[in-house]
Amino acid sequence: MDTATDARIRAELANLGLTWVDRISWNAPAAVLYQEAVARGEGLVAEGGGLAVTTGQHTGRSPGDKFVVRDATTEATIWWDNNKAMSREHFETLRKDFMAHARLKSLYVQDLAGGAEPQYRLPTRVITEHAWHALFIQHLLIVPEDRTGFAPRLTIVNLPSFRADPVRHGTRSETVIALDLANGLVLIGGTQYAGEMKKSVFTVLNYLLPEQGVMPMHCSANLGHKGDSAVFFGLSGTGKTTLSADPSRILIGDDEHGWSENGLFNFEGGCYAKVIKLSKEAEPQIHATTEMWGTVLENVKVDPATRRLDLNDGSLTENTRAAYPLSAIANASRSGTAPIPRTIVMLTADAFGVLPPIARLTPAQAMYHFLSGYTAKVAGTERGVTEPQATFSTCFGAPFIPRHPQVYGNLLRNLIARHGVTCWLVNTGWTGGAYGEGHRMPIQVTRALLNAALDGRLDAAPMRTDANFGFAVPREVAGVDPRILDPRATWADPRAYDAMARKLVGMFVKNFATFEATAGAEVKAASPAAQIAAE
Repeated sequence: MDTATDARIRAELANLGLTWVDRISWNAPAAVLYQEAVARGEGLVAEGGGLAVTTGQHTGRSPGDKFVVRDATTEATIWWDNNKAMSREHFETLRKDFMAHARLKSLYVQDLAGGAEPQYRLPTRVITEHAWHALFIQHLLIVPEDRTGFAPRLTIVNLPSFRADPVRHGTRSETVIALDLANGLVLIGGTQYAGEMKKSVFTVLNYLLPEQGVMPMHCSANLGHKGDSAVFFGLSGTGKTTLSADPSRILIGDDEHGWSENGLFNFEGGCYAKVIKLSKEAEPQIHATTEMWGTVLENVKVDPATRRLDLNDGSLTENTRAAYPLSAIANASRSGTAPIPRTIVMLTADAFGVLPPIARLTPAQAMYHFLSGYTAKVAGTERGVTEPQATFSTCFGAPFIPRHPQVYGNLLRNLIARHGVTCWLVNTGWTGGAYGEGHRMPIQVTRALLNAALDGRLDAAPMRTDANFGFAVPREVAGVDPRILDPRATWADPRAYDAMARKLVGMFVKNFATFEATAGAEVKAASPAAQIAAE
C-alpha cells in the first residue's frame, strides 16, 4: 500500500478498535495471498496447484458456539428458539478482548460483497489473521469491480488463535461465532474452519433481506438455454452442488441465493464443494477444480512427498472441501443472476429407502416439505450413528435462519403462487431398502429424472398418488426403469417397506408439531398423517 492508503485503512481499523497492528495486507490479489500462505507454512502446494490446508480440531461448523446479540434491535425479530443469545455486555467485553488479541499481528483485509444484485448487495469487510482464510473468502464472496469509497455494512473479524472465556464472554467454550446484527459486526475465534465466515454472511443476509421483500435461500441454482431457471434446496450431502453443476445448463451458484422481484441472484462469487470420494467420471467439472491453481483444499489428504491428492481418504474428516471462484466452472454465469425460476427442486437423501426418486408437489406440499427440511444421516458418518437417523432442518438451513421459519415460508409460498412455479421432491438417497441393505440412487437416474422435470416432459406424465405422503409420482419416464419409480417395488419384502414407511411418516409428524400453531390449514392438510387419515 502507498502511505496515504496505509494511513486510511489503519484509521478505519482503529475506529473498529484494531490498533497497533504490525502489518496490513489490504485487498491483496489471489496470487499474493497464495504465496503468503505457503511462505507462512499455512498450507502445502498440492499437485496441480491447489493449496492444501488443515483446520485442526474443527473440521466443520460449530453451531453450538454461534450466538446473536440480544438487544432492542433483535429482541422481537430473532427466532430465539433456534438462536443462542449473547448479552450486549458480554459481546462488548468479547469485542474489546478480540481487538486487544490482534495487537502486533499481521492482518489480511478483504473488501468484498455478498449479493450479485446491486440493489441488495451487502458490502462486507473481512479481516483475518491467516492468509489462506483471506484467499478462501476472496474466492467465496464477490470481488467488487470498483472499491472506490467502499463502506462496509458488515465487518467480520476472524482470529482463530483467540480463545474465548465462557465466564467472561458468556460462551459455551473457547470457540465463538458472535453476530452483532445491530452494528453489522461478526467475531469468529477459536476455530480455523473457513466455512464459518461464509455462513456468517449468509445468516446476516437471511436477517436483512426479508424486510425488503427478498427471499433468501439455502439452495443452488442453474439456468437452461431457454431462460428456464431452477433452484435446488437441500442440506449437505443431498447433491445440491453436484446436480446444479450440469454441463448442459448455466451454473448460477451452488449454495446461497436471493429471489427478488427481478429474479434470482447469487449471494456468492465462488463454490465450496464437498470432495470426499469425488468421481472424475460422475462430476468432471468439480473434480477438475481440485487440480487447479489457487483452489483451497480444506482437510483433503495430500501425500507430503508427491503432493498427490487422495480424495477417497476421509481420515481427517468426511467433510473435505474445495473452495474456488465461479470462474473455475466453464459454464458458470458471469452475472450471478437469472430470471424468475420456473422450477423448484427440494432434494433429500432418504437413507430409509422410503421416498420415490422424484415426486411432484402441490404448493401446500411444497410448503410442508420446505418447513420440514428433511434428509437422513447414515451409519458411520458421525460417532454413535449405527443406523439411519432422520434430520429435519427447517427451510433446508436451520443453523442460518435468524427469523422464524414462517417468515421464509410465507415469502416462498407467495412467490410460488405469483409465478406458478412447479415444485418437485427428489430423493438422492437409497432405493431397494434402507442404508445397509439397499443401494444409493444411481446419479444417472437422478439426472435423467431431473432433466425430464426441467424440460417439461414430466408435466404430462402418468402419475400415481403416493400412499404415505400424498404427492404425485410418475409411473413411467423414458429411459428410466419403471420399477425404481415405485420404492415399494424395489424392496425384497414389501411389508418391511410398509413398516419403514410408517416409521418415517411418524418422524415427519413429530417434527412438524413445532409448526402446527402457525402453519395454514392447507399446509396442515398436506401432512402425510392427513393423507393416511383420509384413506
